Amino acid sequence: MKKTTYFELNTQELNAKLNELKAELFNLRFKHSTNQLPNANVIVVCKKDIAKVKTILRQRELGISFEPAKTKKSTKTSAVKK
Repeated sequence: MKKTTYFELNTQELNAKLNELKAELFNLRFKHSTNQLPNANVIVVCKKDIAKVKTILRQRELGISFEPAKTKKSTKTSAVKK
């Protein structure tokens, strides 16, 4: 995922994503050790995603970046009067 996509998530979603990525990294390492992983580059990508999420969480702790504001979708209907 791109870094901008992570900025759109709130803190709870980021923590859930971090746990998911750590579990995925564990599974990838296990597959790599048993020679079932055809492309070892996915481990590097997973580690970078974990770093991105941790960076955003730390920025929010320090007050450098903020959670996205909850925006309500406007349900305006454009009625054309004749």
